[in-house]
Amino acid sequence: MDQTSSSERPLTAVVSGGTKGLGRAIAEIFAAKGFDVFVCARTAADLDAMEKHWTAAFPGRRLYTFPADMRHKTATWQFADAVRNQCSRVDVLVNNAGIFLPGAVSTEPDGALEDLIHINLYSAYHLTRALLPLMLPYRHGHIFNLCSIASLAAYPNGGSYTITKFALLGFSKALREEMKTKGIKVTALMPGATWSDSWRDADFPPDRLMQADDIAQTVWAAYRLSDSAVVEELVIRPQLGDL
Repeated sequence: MDQTSSSERPLTAVVSGGTKGLGRAIAEIFAAKGFDVFVCARTAADLDAMEKHWTAAFPGRRLYTFPADMRHKTATWQFADAVRNQCSRVDVLVNNAGIFLPGAVSTEPDGALEDLIHINLYSAYHLTRALLPLMLPYRHGHIFNLCSIASLAAYPNGGSYTITKFALLGFSKALREEMKTKGIKVTALMPGATWSDSWRDADFPPDRLMQADDIAQTVWAAYRLSDSAVVEELVIRPQLGDL
């Protein structure tokens, strides 16, 4: 159901890393529910393709796109500035930007931790801080941090990726504690293996991994709770378990 009417302001969602996979599915479910959506991604061509699809799929819903490499603080701030220049209030922030680089702590290339922590943790930290002023005055908003089952337990070849996902869950816990009396909800989402571009060459049966829309539907369900309830942490795994 559309969440706005002609007499109401359009609701706004911001999704980092929003052109593919989980980010794309989440952006589209909010558009389908009546939100205008801001997305960023590193590749301008992906943003252009998303804009063309959006016009046909979600008439009447505005999509704002911004090319940004969220490994860099300045790019994160520039994306936040673009949001602030277009609207005065954000209802939903989805910190989805992230990368996975396999490796072991003892043998991964020098700089792996720095690259991963900048995009998997720092981008969420800086974007959240920049956009909270568009939530706090209204005592309303919902922040989703896309953590991982790697936030809960280390696994072979997880290396610095696992370290950063543990840290992102820690950020979510700290932010939840700060925001709970201010009307801002914080949800740490920890999905297991989900079909995306990173799995495109994997030889698994279609039902072995979750679908991106499964995660998007879960985000929407968590958002739809009453103001007196919040899903703090949510683990979603394939029915047959982790890979």
